[in-house]
Amino acid sequence: MSKLEILKPSYKILKDRGSQMCKMFFKNHCKIIKLNSCLIFMIIFMLLNVGNVSVARLRAQMLSDTSQQLHYVYQKGEDGYACFRIPALVRTVKGTLLAFAEARKNNCSDNGNIDLVVKRSEDSGKSWGHLQVVWNDEDNTCGNPAPVVDRRTGEIILLMTHNIGSDKEKEISQHTSKNTRRVFVTRSADDGRHWTLPQDITTVVKLAGWTWYATGPCHGIQLKEGKYAGRLIVPCDHVKSDTSYSHIIYSDDDGTTWHLGGSAPQGKLNECTVAEIGNGNILLNMRNYNRRFKCRMQSVSTDGGITWGPVFPASQLKEPVCQGSMLSFRIKRKSYLFFANPADTLKRQNMTIYVSDNKGKSWRMLYQVYRGPSAYSDLTSLSQDKIAILFEAGKETPYEGIAFEVVSVKHLF
Repeated sequence: MSKLEILKPSYKILKDRGSQMCKMFFKNHCKIIKLNSCLIFMIIFMLLNVGNVSVARLRAQMLSDTSQQLHYVYQKGEDGYACFRIPALVRTVKGTLLAFAEARKNNCSDNGNIDLVVKRSEDSGKSWGHLQVVWNDEDNTCGNPAPVVDRRTGEIILLMTHNIGSDKEKEISQHTSKNTRRVFVTRSADDGRHWTLPQDITTVVKLAGWTWYATGPCHGIQLKEGKYAGRLIVPCDHVKSDTSYSHIIYSDDDGTTWHLGGSAPQGKLNECTVAEIGNGNILLNMRNYNRRFKCRMQSVSTDGGITWGPVFPASQLKEPVCQGSMLSFRIKRKSYLFFANPADTLKRQNMTIYVSDNKGKSWRMLYQVYRGPSAYSDLTSLSQDKIAILFEAGKETPYEGIAFEVVSVKHLF
């Protein structure tokens, strides 16, 4: 909502009150003063003194929109990297936060020399450790972090993608690249301090006719209920015959082996996020390129991600065609879904968190994280009444850094 829209109701009230006061003033004292001059005088007077629309409050509100502090975990130009993008966030079984990102060496381009990095926080995001490189393959592209925490073993499994640095997404999608997009997995058994050598799993999770492929980028989940309890699920997307689709991959043995799950039965969708919605059912929330619906699209699986039901619009979740992130969260005995994205149909701006208490059938705005330029994000739970968001944001563009913020959800119960 713009400042003018916010001020319209207040202006109408002031005008009405001002008119009444001016008429009385004019009748008794101001017979030689024109009504319009008196009205202007009284409006200025009331703006200076009426508590709800005081100048100080309006000025503070205006300043908050342009000078909101961003608490950066990664900031462009640091640690020898020109740019950081593509955040992913998880909380380990020990309570450590792991903030993953693509560290882009020379510029902010989606291809080129890109390393996959992580920072750790052992105090719920109040401070962060030094940058650790999870995967560096010289001038090539290592990215699309999609971490998932195995609650049974305590290990963190990280799905990633790789391509030759000179190959661009369009070339890979159109079969004109030097090589293709490949899928890898690594894992940590010591709370994110060290990582195994990346293992190539492309042949078991990517079909022959697929070109472009992306894991996440955001966290995966482990199912808690139903027939498939314990299953690890990671959201992905791919291109087939020049059309993009959303799909998932899964593991039933703590991330040792991976399998290809189902794809959403509709194209023009890609980067997606998943959440469990009860009885082992899964909600898939997807970036949407069909501008007939300027909002996110969704689909539900009742068989652990093997197949997906009809795709339907999440009309309250407007988007400018951008990645988003989703989180399932239980407060006492009630289940909620949270969703974050730049809530705008045209520009990547206005990072907002929405909430649903009916398994994603409808959504309502919960909290405006940052009004300015913002793009990709990820969500995690911190405690029984707090969640956290890791998101791209800046003053001039969304790609000035990756920021972190804690959001209280106490008022939901």
